[in-house]
Amino acid sequence: MEQFTRRDYAGEGITGPVPSTPWAWVQQWVDDARRAGRERADVPEPDSLSVATVDPDGRPSVRTVLLRRLDPQGPGFFTNLHSRKGQALRAHPQAAATLTWPAIYRAIRFEGVAQELDREEVRAYFDSRPWGSRVGAWASEQSAPITDRGELEARVAELEQRWPDRGQADDVPLPDFWGGYLLHCDRVELWAGRRSRLHDRVVWTRDSPGPLDEDGAWEHRLLQP
Repeated sequence: MEQFTRRDYAGEGITGPVPSTPWAWVQQWVDDARRAGRERADVPEPDSLSVATVDPDGRPSVRTVLLRRLDPQGPGFFTNLHSRKGQALRAHPQAAATLTWPAIYRAIRFEGVAQELDREEVRAYFDSRPWGSRVGAWASEQSAPITDRGELEARVAELEQRWPDRGQADDVPLPDFWGGYLLHCDRVELWAGRRSRLHDRVVWTRDSPGPLDEDGAWEHRLLQP
């Protein structure tokens, strides 16, 4: 029989009165994870966000992106709009996303409807990226097949010559195929690991998507592990 590595989760769990909306705890947990990422080696990328979509044939797919927006409207990320996830969200905007931090025994699950971000916000974020990342957004036809790594590197070299790094935000133009999504949530769950797999879970739900801090719009309950 295969030998598994087993660890008992020594988390603190969820304590204290549960707030009427998920926002305060979502914000606090993300802040805690980011602080742990600065102070500990075992939380290397606290903004890793797993995003699940469904394609036009009903086939699910999940991938990891980076959380690049978080406010009471919901979590958000940026991507190539022609990618597999972009095509899936265009067909079925319903999506789910998870932030998971195994080292601190916590996770947040979001479910709702994804909405494409407006171009002004996309441009502002794109212009804030490092020059190499902006060139890379043009070079990669995300999710499309490629012959080998050399093909991609040749494309990058060509674009670096076209748009040299002058240290300016407008060195590289915003691609029309590059954008972002905001997940308007109707369900948010916080999970906290405890010993003997007797974890804590609390979920907030509402009838329709809306702000995470809207009083009176959310119902919450505890779930069994």
